[in-house]
Parts: sequence; C-alpha cells; structure tokens
Amino acid sequence: MSLSSGSLPAVPQGFRLAGAASGIKSKPNVEDVTLIVCDDDAVAAGVYTTNVVHASAVALNRQKTPHDRCRVVVVNSGNANTCTGKRGEQDSLEMLRLAAESCGAQADQALVMSTGIIGVFLPMEKIRTGITAAAAKLASDDKALISAARGFTTTDKYEKIAGRSIEIGGRSVQITGIAKGAGMIAPNMATMLATIMTDAQLTPAAAHAALQTATRLSFNAISVDGHMSTSDTVLLLASGKCSPEPLGGDDLAAFQTALNEVCIELARMIPADGEGASHLITLDVSGCRTHEEAHQIARQVAESALVKTAITGADPNWGRIVSAAGQAGVVFDPQGMSLSMNGFSIFAQGEPVPFQAAEVSASIKEHQETHVELSFSEGSASARFWASDLTVDYVVFNSQYTT
Repeated sequence: MSLSSGSLPAVPQGFRLAGAASGIKSKPNVEDVTLIVCDDDAVAAGVYTTNVVHASAVALNRQKTPHDRCRVVVVNSGNANTCTGKRGEQDSLEMLRLAAESCGAQADQALVMSTGIIGVFLPMEKIRTGITAAAAKLASDDKALISAARGFTTTDKYEKIAGRSIEIGGRSVQITGIAKGAGMIAPNMATMLATIMTDAQLTPAAAHAALQTATRLSFNAISVDGHMSTSDTVLLLASGKCSPEPLGGDDLAAFQTALNEVCIELARMIPADGEGASHLITLDVSGCRTHEEAHQIARQVAESALVKTAITGADPNWGRIVSAAGQAGVVFDPQGMSLSMNGFSIFAQGEPVPFQAAEVSASIKEHQETHVELSFSEGSASARFWASDLTVDYVVFNSQYTT
C-alpha cells in the first residue's frame, strides 16, 4: 500500500526531486524518469550488485563513488539498459550529461540508475523528454517525493519510502530513502534501486562505511526468488546542510543506527511486495558461531522452494525447514537445533514437539507475515533475513514477463 502524505518523511535539506512520465513504460502517464538534485555539492557513496553481468550504469557509478561533488542522480524504470554493449554505455553517458545539464552541473557530478527489462536499448528521445519534464517540476514537498519514488518502480505494487528524524548535537538530522523492487531479488544485491538522502555532513569514507554496514543488514538480507540482478544500486547522498562538521564518534554511531533502520524498513517492503507473494517471511537464526554462518543458514531456508510453498499453503511443514538448514554448508549439531513458527514451538533440541497443526496453520493463513525462528547451540551469533513465499501468481507473472 502507498504511504499517505500525512505519514511521509520530510525531504532532507538541500535536495529537490521529481518524477516524470516519458513513455518508457507501456502504461501511459506513469512516472518512469526521476531526478534527485542536490542544491550544492554532496557526498555520494554507493553499493552495487556483485553480478559479473551488470548494467553500464553500475560500472559508471562504481568509478565515481565515493566522492564529494555529487549534484544529481537520474533514474529510469522500465528498461535496465543491460547487455546493450557500446550503445548502452553511450546512452548511460548521455543520461548523465542531460541530467547534469538540467541542473547546471558537470557530467562527472551525475550518477545514473536504470531498471527494467534486460537487453533492450533505451529510447533516448523519451529519456530526454522525461529529464526535461522532471527538471521543470523539481520540489521538496510530499508530492515530489511520491512522484520521484514512483519513477523508480517497475512491477512494484506501491512506492517504497521510509525515513527517520534524529537529534544529533542539538540539531535535527533527516534521513529519507526511496527504493524499488519486487522480483529478481537475492543478495548480493537484487533487482532493486534505492537512494538514501540525508542532510547530515559525512566524509566520503564515513558515508561509504555507513552504507556498507546498513546494506549488509538490510538489502543484502532479502530474497524473493534467489535470482541476482544486473542493475542493483544503493546510493547514499549527504548534503551536509544541517551540521557544520562531519559526524564522528557517538554522533556518527547514532546516525548509523538511524540509517540502518531506514534501510531495513525499505528492504522489508521488497519481499513483502514480492511478485505474486501472499506472505512476508521473517527468519531469525541464532546460536551460530558467526553472523556469516547464521546468514548462510537463513538464506538457504528462505530460498527453498519447498519452504516457500509450505508458507503459501499455510502448512507448518517443519521438516522442510530443518532439512534446508542442514544443506546450507554450515556444520552444526542437529541435536542442538530448535524451531518455532509464529511463536509456536514445533521442534526442540533435535526432536519434534507435539503441537496443534491446525492452530499453527491458522496463524500463518491469517497473517501476512510469518515468523520463523531457528536456534542452534554453536555460539552466540545471529542473523535476520526476509523473504517472500512462492505462489502460482509468481509463476504466471514471470512466465509472461516479456510477452
């Protein structure tokens, strides 16, 4: 569901943004080009897909971030501009040039993101029209924020917006993010784009480190279908308008906590909005030797088609969950493993626990979110992971995606 204007976070100081409909998407009058403009030079950091096959936009952004001269981000949806060779690279460079020109900046001060169908050339005349239209209505109000977020979306059912306002050093610091994603979602990262804006002042190094930490806990802990995409990009832009000096020490730690919360909120929205999904699955894995091992187990369970379909059918089939954990490539003592679903203990210390299957099934069926907790006896490390279930609607939608 879309956020109402009354619940929207503020646009941080120093930013204006807008979305425009250029005709890239088949549905008319739907935003498919977004501009995010920094009034002055801003710090920019990025985290990107690890897929060897990636968009030219990803390669161009990697070369530029982190840096402290960002003025504009241009985004198009409906076309990923991936696997399009030299022409695709030139089109990305032209998008950078056009976006920079629209706000009086240089091309090396622009970043670009594209998402949508792979292997199709960008309709550059439409892109030019969209950039011009977006530049003409840049603003920092609720309407502009929603329109810009809508320009990110492809198969999303709704715009994804989150924010936090915190007090640091007696000043109010705003962090606001927009994201997109609903399918082809798997770490590291997914078919998702996100831009997080803040009016805090950060050094490029601090921004990069903060974004890496937040991404590890959020966008790299979600899955819809286990398929890594080619375009995934998360950007952090810091205008510095609310703080005279770069954040450090306890102030930076407070900022990190708020940034983590914003990214986690946005990340959860993605599998909750998974293509055809009927459930958001939250997996908590604890009692492992390291966070990495806990994450590995959680992801293995989350991406099991048998686990996903069990949740779709509200079937508390615990055997699928424990067996998926056992094939994660992590060594553990099965006799120290316990499992609960929605607060019902159904497997403890390596043995089944008597439970009312109908009661657990009803708890899955009646709630959009299903909580799976797996605990082990190997250590004290834990991880949290989010996933969507697997429905007939997902199969039908993705079998007809380009036709």
